[in-house]
Amino acid sequence: MPKASSRGGWDELSDWYDRKQGETGDLWHRTLIDPGLLRVVGNCRGKDVLDLGCGNGYLSRSLAAQHARVTAVDGSSRMIKNAKARDRGSGVRYLRSDAGDLKRLPDSEFDLVFANMSLMDMTDASAERAVGEVARVLRDGGKLVASICHPCFDVMSNSGWAAEKAFGGDALIYRKVRGYRKRFSEDVPWRMADGSKRYTISYHRPLSWYAGVLHSKGLAIIALEEPEPTNEFVEKEREGGDLDGPGLLEVPLHLVIEAIKL
Repeated sequence: MPKASSRGGWDELSDWYDRKQGETGDLWHRTLIDPGLLRVVGNCRGKDVLDLGCGNGYLSRSLAAQHARVTAVDGSSRMIKNAKARDRGSGVRYLRSDAGDLKRLPDSEFDLVFANMSLMDMTDASAERAVGEVARVLRDGGKLVASICHPCFDVMSNSGWAAEKAFGGDALIYRKVRGYRKRFSEDVPWRMADGSKRYTISYHRPLSWYAGVLHSKGLAIIALEEPEPTNEFVEKEREGGDLDGPGLLEVPLHLVIEAIKL
C-alpha cells in the first residue's frame, strides 16, 4: 500500500530531486525545457551569470564548464548542500539565499540571470521582489531568461488534455483550459519511489502579470520561446501511454521569457 502523503516543500524533497535531476536533468528538463532555455541563454563564455533557483546546480556547472563565471542561488539549504556535494572544482559559487533578498550580491554584478522553472514556485510578492533583485544585480543591457509553466496552457488542475477520434481513425488532441485570468496557488504532487506522495506549492498567474512586473522593475521583454519536445521526449512519453508527447507537438506547456535591463 502507498504510504501517506505529506507536504514539506522543496527542502524535504531536495535529496529526491537531486537523484532525479542528476548531472543532465530528468527527461522533461533534458529533452524539453532546457534546450529552449539554453538557446535563449546563448554563449556565456566570459560572462558573469546568476542561476536563480539552482536546485542541484547541474545547469550552473554546465555553464561553468563553458567558461562562464557562475553564482548559483537557492532558497533551500539542502539543495545547496547537495549541489556542493556534486561539485568537482567547477568554480561555481553557491549561496543559500531567498530569491527576493539577494543582499549578499552587489548591484550590477551580472551579465545574465537565468531562472529555470523557479518563479512559479514563489508567491506573487516573493516573485515580484525576486524580479526587483534581478534588475538590481544586472548590469545595464544585461538580460533575464526565465522558464516557467506556460500560463496560457498549463493552469494546473484547471487544464488538461482531451483526445477524440477523428474521421479516418486519427486521434485529435486538444488542450482544455479554464480559470486562466485567476491568480491562485495549488499543491503539486510528486510521487516517490515507495509510492507515497510529497507536495510543493505552485502559483498560477496570467502572462500579463509577468509582463507588468517585469516592466515595473525596468526590464523589457524582447523574446518569447515556447520549447518544443525532442523526438526522444515524444517517443518515451508515447511509450508510457501519456498524451504529453503528441500533445506538446501541438500546444506548448512551457514558456521562456527573455527580458533586458533598460
